[in-house]
Amino acid sequence: MTDVIQERLVNEQLFIVLKVKQLRQSRLYKALLDDRGDVPGWVLVVLMTTGLVTALWTIAAPRLTAILKNSLDAMNGIR
Repeated sequence: MTDVIQERLVNEQLFIVLKVKQLRQSRLYKALLDDRGDVPGWVLVVLMTTGLVTALWTIAAPRLTAILKNSLDAMNGIR
């Protein structure tokens, strides 16, 4: 009885090894390992982020400059 169970386990192990080998050779597995990414998508994200930062900086720069100037003036008054 033990020999039958051991033989089945060996057969199942060989089956799993064969299936894993087949999976590694498949096109899907190779496509999932491809790490080139979506270059046009990333370019679009970078351009949109740059545009948003530039727009916000243009709008907020005068106010941020005033806040910084007031803070530095207040620090000079402490001395």
